[in-house]
Amino acid sequence: MSAITTHVLDTTRGLPAAGVFVLLQRRDGSELLEVGRGRTDQDGRLGDLAADVLLPGVYRLVFGVEDYFSNREIVPFFPEIIVEFHFDDAHGHVHVPLLLSPFGYSTYRGS
Repeated sequence: MSAITTHVLDTTRGLPAAGVFVLLQRRDGSELLEVGRGRTDQDGRLGDLAADVLLPGVYRLVFGVEDYFSNREIVPFFPEIIVEFHFDDAHGHVHVPLLLSPFGYSTYRGS
């Protein structure tokens, strides 16, 4: 399993959000380095986003939700959602769920 995983749930439909594009980046000074990318599976999960071991630092998940909603003929207020967080060796694994609707979202540190 990846050191960083995510799970996207569409709260409007009450279902997992399958096919959402997710980009994982790490901050390196003023640059953003790509660490991994993928799409959520049928259960809205992405468990193979990055290596098992990552460098400590500030990471960000970029969720490309515009395509997900446009496939449902919905124009979302947020075309992409960026969640930035600290990752260090003490965490070992970080799970970042995203609860999604066309006009809002929430996230938290999961387990």
